[in-house]
Amino acid sequence: MNGQWEVVIGLEIHAQLATNSKIFSSASTAYGSEPNTQACLVDLGYPGVLPVLNEEVVQMAAKFGLAVKATVAPRSVFARKNYFYPDLPKGYQISQYDLPIVEHGELFIRDDAGNEKRIGITRAHLEEDAGKSVHTGYGKASGIDLNRAGTPLLEIVSEPDMRSAKEAVAYMRKIHSIVRYLEISDGNMQEGSFRCDANVSMRPRGQEKLGTRTELKNLNSFRFVEKAINFEIERQIDVIEDGGEVVQETRLYDSDKDETRSMRSKEEANDYRYFPDPDLLPVVIEDEYIQAVRKTLPELPAAKQQRFVDEYALKGADAEILTVNRAVADYFESVAKAASAKAQVAANWVIGDLSSQLNKEGLDIVDSKIDSFALAGLIDRIADNTISGKIAKEVFEAMWAGEGSADEIIESHGLKQITDSGEIESIVDAVIEVNPSQAEEYRGGKDKLLGFFVGLVMKETGGKANPGQVNQILKEKLK
Repeated sequence: MNGQWEVVIGLEIHAQLATNSKIFSSASTAYGSEPNTQACLVDLGYPGVLPVLNEEVVQMAAKFGLAVKATVAPRSVFARKNYFYPDLPKGYQISQYDLPIVEHGELFIRDDAGNEKRIGITRAHLEEDAGKSVHTGYGKASGIDLNRAGTPLLEIVSEPDMRSAKEAVAYMRKIHSIVRYLEISDGNMQEGSFRCDANVSMRPRGQEKLGTRTELKNLNSFRFVEKAINFEIERQIDVIEDGGEVVQETRLYDSDKDETRSMRSKEEANDYRYFPDPDLLPVVIEDEYIQAVRKTLPELPAAKQQRFVDEYALKGADAEILTVNRAVADYFESVAKAASAKAQVAANWVIGDLSSQLNKEGLDIVDSKIDSFALAGLIDRIADNTISGKIAKEVFEAMWAGEGSADEIIESHGLKQITDSGEIESIVDAVIEVNPSQAEEYRGGKDKLLGFFVGLVMKETGGKANPGQVNQILKEKLK
């Protein structure tokens, strides 16, 4: 990026709340149903029907507010945001405007230099989702699926505190992790349960005044957020340096062409003619209610990360990886408690071989073909020198294929490690005897030849000799 410019980024994240019914009606929120089978008369705004607030969404919003150290408002108000669009049959969306349920929170990320950085959270407010326009399969017409209409959303609005696309992604990942820890959203980006609008502007480095911003709409993957913001940064710099002016507008990101394109001019709040919804009373939350919600909070990612460092002596970077996903953290902790080896060994296996296999097959940790106790059993066989680390990988693959426990596979495949010093010594002697010139070169100072001899011994034993013993005996015999 051109060094004279500074990017300013703020994110508006929409997290679909994990309720069974919609925010103002009893219609189902289940994903994947036939179009227009889950939109009731309340969702469609028929005359004579009245919305009734789903209390669970209030509890979930309060949970989020407490998790990000925000103020949960004792009184918040629903408003009508008026605009016409085919997938919004009422002609307005019920949202919150000047009195949201959550305000003034924060979380911390790592900036591009690896330093801790505070990102302010301006507000988080409740609103209903709109339906979905379908533009393929209908010729020149479009179809409307109203199943999503009325689905509860928590819109989380950040301060414009991010200064790179990587920082924006780091912040978005933190929010994603928090809502999943709290179990208030499944965070499924493929199904639209977690998506993001990014506000991007440029200003000369050192200037306080913000530049004109554009809004990048409906980004539904971390990769697309990063790519879209980076494209928009370059586009805006080119416009300014060519003597033009950035126009305030909403733009869409085309992932196929890796570019943003204009969608419409950006509206201001007064364009929506917000006013309090006459059908909904203000939401009043008493302190006793907030304290009751506070007691339901789980251990959050940042606290769990620090505990893993303190309690299990993990590397900070490993603790951070393990605590992004609550299920992964639980799996690791179960392995660490069941295995006799140091917890860092368990962390290495979960982050390394297990995660690699899960990614290869597109599985979540809860669908792992090796449960935590089975993995602990494998780690124990390395710790007690029954098998080497190299053979353990072979055993792991057999366990993943369903061949049984580590002990069963070691027994049936004859993989038990050779630790008998006398047996290893005789093999070492034989290997040295048939390679006299290499032995002399080693004695003459070519230390790297030790690896040559180790390889030969391991080959002779089918990889089953204890590597530590092999190294020690070779060094003594080659003196």
